Amino acid sequence: MSGKQEYLALIDEISEHDRRYYVEANPTISDVEYDQLFARLRALEAEHPDWVVAWSPTQRVAPEPASAFPKVVRAVPMLSLDNTYDEADLRAFHDRVVRGLGGEPAYVIEPKIDGFGIELTYQGGLLTLGTTRGDGRTGEDVTPNLRTVHGVALRLREPIDIVVRGEVYITRADFTRINDERIAAGEEPFKNPRNTAAGSIKQLDAREVAKRPMRTILYEVVDGERYDRSHFDSLARLRHLGLRTSEHNERVRGWDELWAKVHGWLERRDALPYDVDGLVVKVDSFAQRAELGFTAKAPKWAIAYKFPARQVTTIVRELEVNVGRTGAITPVAILDPVELSGTTVSRVSLHNWDQVGRLGIGTGDRVLIEKAGEIIPQVLMVTERADGPRFEAPATCPQCETPLEREEGKVVLICPNRISCPAQRLAALEFFASRGAMGIDGLGEKIVAQLVASGKVSDVADLFALTTDDLLALDRFAETSAKNLIAAIAAARTSATFARLLTALGVSHVGGVVARAIAGRYRTLSALRAAAAGKDGEGFVAELEEIEGIGEVIAVAVDRFLRDPHVAAVLDKLAARGVDPVEPVAEAIEGPLAGKLLVVTGTLSQPRSEIQKRIEAAGGKVGGSVTKKTSYLVAGDDTGQAKRDAATKHGVPVIDEAALERLLAGEDLGAGEDGAA
Repeated sequence: MSGKQEYLALIDEISEHDRRYYVEANPTISDVEYDQLFARLRALEAEHPDWVVAWSPTQRVAPEPASAFPKVVRAVPMLSLDNTYDEADLRAFHDRVVRGLGGEPAYVIEPKIDGFGIELTYQGGLLTLGTTRGDGRTGEDVTPNLRTVHGVALRLREPIDIVVRGEVYITRADFTRINDERIAAGEEPFKNPRNTAAGSIKQLDAREVAKRPMRTILYEVVDGERYDRSHFDSLARLRHLGLRTSEHNERVRGWDELWAKVHGWLERRDALPYDVDGLVVKVDSFAQRAELGFTAKAPKWAIAYKFPARQVTTIVRELEVNVGRTGAITPVAILDPVELSGTTVSRVSLHNWDQVGRLGIGTGDRVLIEKAGEIIPQVLMVTERADGPRFEAPATCPQCETPLEREEGKVVLICPNRISCPAQRLAALEFFASRGAMGIDGLGEKIVAQLVASGKVSDVADLFALTTDDLLALDRFAETSAKNLIAAIAAARTSATFARLLTALGVSHVGGVVARAIAGRYRTLSALRAAAAGKDGEGFVAELEEIEGIGEVIAVAVDRFLRDPHVAAVLDKLAARGVDPVEPVAEAIEGPLAGKLLVVTGTLSQPRSEIQKRIEAAGGKVGGSVTKKTSYLVAGDDTGQAKRDAATKHGVPVIDEAALERLLAGEDLGAGEDGAA
């Protein structure tokens, strides 16, 4: 065997081992042996770079990041499916199919993976194109990224031309590991596996995508009737070609068998290592599918049976009243512990006191709870009332007994004692030191509590007067740890920008984006305070509203904060201790969003901070509230009505994430093509 033949044979051998591991979950060699084969392959390619072929396992990751994702218009759209949530609706679907065909068909039942839809095109057996679902008709070319996903074969076992569709997903175990690593590194954890997979596939740098442990399961051959008589046979073809399909796909006939299988899945869903949100039921025969046809939006031969939301009942034992960093008084129900969607729930936020009143909830009540989006537990209703007292909103703060206030038009009760309230003081100090604020390493919850209890710290300014001797007087502090914390405080003083300081001070409605906008205008805290002192409240609010992305609500909050005499005393102490960092002048970035101001809100496929970075990297600016200067409101799931109303008021286009991607790629949305969300 020649050297080149050995090289090609080695590629086939490694690819076969990849298939056995990621497709069949049945590896036949150890990790060490696999690594040795891969090392041999790399050595051959380094010695003979002219031998390298596109389907080599070493070529999964592109060496350079993409600048944008090209759009791809597909000939056969990826249609959505009609949904059903109960037996009656599924039976109605079956009856329609039977009437349309004049008899009972065979169905294929497939787990509906809660992942990110993709389409793969193979020509001559080689992967030539990988696209996102997009709007069904138009997707994005993310081929370099999909090449990194395990289970996406770079070359099939036969030189066939074929287009297939499936889902990219992350297992629950891998998702937990990713978040554990992010939390350990001080980074924001991801929300759920599905959004993490979607956000990963849309990264511009395939080298970063390759770091995410994503997998794929394929569920459809486009124009499958060209190759086989039935869908079930086409799935077998995919497996023969070296592609992964679900091992849980089943073929059934008739209503009784169909419902028995569907009902059985209600107890099986948690046994899978990845999230599924239902089942897909499809007529198996391609000829019968053609006979049934389509509606305007969905095929008549398929339906998605969505699993019912996980709900349980339990008993409310008491109400805990929490005081947050901003003074918000939040009611939390303490429950008899109960299992819900794989976790034990013993407490659940009731959000605000208006909600408590609507529920009419009290001690001993039995309540129905579920996890919103399978993540956050919430109380849906009281199912059985007990004789215990009803919960009512407190009149005074449970921590400092200050009379509570409610801003006009707001539902949240507030403790106005920002400086002296013990709960607010502790929370404010912890937030001030956090990574997203001043970033003081080593200043955690327990140490903050000791500092406050000892009387050495009463506000954030006192942190900058601490000495090593102060810390050595506390429990569990040795010379080294005390010096390290003092050094971390000193480092925060010298490395902080004005924007980070302003964020750390915890002004209502002022997060990182708004803080950067204000800091860009005034450059230092002393200059901001001087501007406020030189005008009355109305004049200063008007001045703040001139800043892109700053609306009336934010401007009023900043004005009130600066004019609060207790706050002013703390800011005076900060200035006396030399804490007045300067905001660096931001260099203008040329890009497709240059001159554009966007507001990002709601739940999106990536963490909002990452989307904001992409907008800024494209030359755009990100605002905190919708004003007449806003170019676009990017609205994800769960977008509040207030921001939509503001967009309508100011004539600001509301776009979804797909439209944002088009803007980032340099496209002009054009009039009437806003990609409304």
